[in-house]
Amino acid sequence: MDHRAPDRPGLTRRHFLLLLPFAAAGCGAAPAPRTAATSTRSEIGALSSAIAALGPGVDPEEAARAADIAITYPLALRAAYGVTDPPLIHNTKVNMGLRPRGLCWHWAEDMETRLATEGFRTLDLHRAIANAGRIRIDHSTVVISARGGPMESGIVLDPWRNGGELFWSRVPEDRRYAWERRAAVMARRRG
Repeated sequence: MDHRAPDRPGLTRRHFLLLLPFAAAGCGAAPAPRTAATSTRSEIGALSSAIAALGPGVDPEEAARAADIAITYPLALRAAYGVTDPPLIHNTKVNMGLRPRGLCWHWAEDMETRLATEGFRTLDLHRAIANAGRIRIDHSTVVISARGGPMESGIVLDPWRNGGELFWSRVPEDRRYAWERRAAVMARRRG
């Protein structure tokens, strides 16, 4: 039985080898092998405190649940996506059909879906995009804010950036990306 990937028009070994240096540019080492069991309580505690500090109406129990999910769920996604490489290399594998998922919007979609199942009463979820309309490739993520608060005052929850190790920061403090509301980006593209 032949276990090779099916032929994909336009994607040849030569194309892959030509794209590999570009995909590797700016990439760090492969993600460290971690599991939900090795996530430290201090990481979850720090994020929980930051979420609770988003506003006086944020329920500390909801903040703790959101933090726990935000830190541990990406580790499960990393295993499900088969991530063994830095993000841009993994993206290349997804685009070639060698991995099922793992593009930034997959991470954002799956994180948002999982967090939404909690039915938070004091927190809102937002989708955000950076680099829209620029030479660099778009990047998608989830932002969590106090209920009714603007996305811009929330916390970026970005599991893609470190291959399943959650990056988080307040939106204005993210030095790598300038986030915009996804709905605004999509409306601009349609119009």
